[in-house]
Amino acid sequence: MIIGISGTFGSGKDLVSNYLETKGFLHCSTSDALRKITAEKGREVNRENLRLTANEIEHEEGGNLAEQCLKMRRGNSNVAVSGLRRLLEIDYLRSLPEKFFFVFIDAPIETRYNRVIDRSREGEAKMTLEEFERREELESSGQSSQRLDLCKDEADKIIINDGTIEDLHDQIDKILTTIFQ
Repeated sequence: MIIGISGTFGSGKDLVSNYLETKGFLHCSTSDALRKITAEKGREVNRENLRLTANEIEHEEGGNLAEQCLKMRRGNSNVAVSGLRRLLEIDYLRSLPEKFFFVFIDAPIETRYNRVIDRSREGEAKMTLEEFERREELESSGQSSQRLDLCKDEADKIIINDGTIEDLHDQIDKILTTIFQ
């Protein structure tokens, strides 16, 4: 079983992935893989360079980050692949013979902005709400090959993460129950 996870900035993708790990899933983050590749190319790890590197991987190298993640499975039968941002990645995972379920996580923009500021990742801690909105529009609108809007349309389930962590876990448990019936 492969569960694909996508979502808007600060929506809770890592929380979902971490919870799935407690349920026996191996977690592979396309974002972590992308950060590593970006640094290996000698670039500062920031949103602009991450987007540039991802576009290079897709267009120049012919690969996708989901495929890279699955190479690290080490025999695990249940895998959560988080950070999907391209239809190419989703299509690749759907093409595999294993069962695939795709979840998109979202939350109100002000909630997500506050989460992003609180987590203080490189290049995000001093971002204004307006910059946050602009970056999100760039990655959702087709101005890059990252199309969160189209990814959301492909989701088997959309989760609105605007409650407690327990609420989020309950939503994931319901999905797991449905998948494994």
